Amino acid sequence: MTLNVGDRAPDFTLPDQEGNAVTLSALRGKPVVLYFYPKADTPGCTTQACGIRDHRADYARIGATVLGVSPDPVKPIAKFAGKYGLEFPLLSDEDHSVAEAYGVWVEKSMYGRTYMGNERTTFVIAADGTISHIFRKVKPAEHDQQVLAALAG
Repeated sequence: MTLNVGDRAPDFTLPDQEGNAVTLSALRGKPVVLYFYPKADTPGCTTQACGIRDHRADYARIGATVLGVSPDPVKPIAKFAGKYGLEFPLLSDEDHSVAEAYGVWVEKSMYGRTYMGNERTTFVIAADGTISHIFRKVKPAEHDQQVLAALAG
């Protein structure tokens, strides 16, 4: 499935790093930055998550909620969040059903080996629940600059 700008963002409920259920539709009324990352505590994912942490005030000023999604179980995500002081929800999508609904569960290859995993992709979801921007194959160090510019309009 491929989602496009203007499509309604698929709703979901996933556990965050503390085991609390987070439901996308409960966040309507303000923008949501939904970013999919491959694996907690790896170099690119750490760069991306720490960038969000460091721009926390910028996201708050715009009124945006940031949600990170990976196929990792809750426990490693909690460890990742604690290690780097990540005070925004990181969600566990162990069965990758949400990644599949957003079209980011893809075949990848590294060192000649193919496997399935999250494509690093960010969806900006407008207050009405529609997708306003999609950033595919995001470079971790450039993520916040691109997303914050999109949110600022």
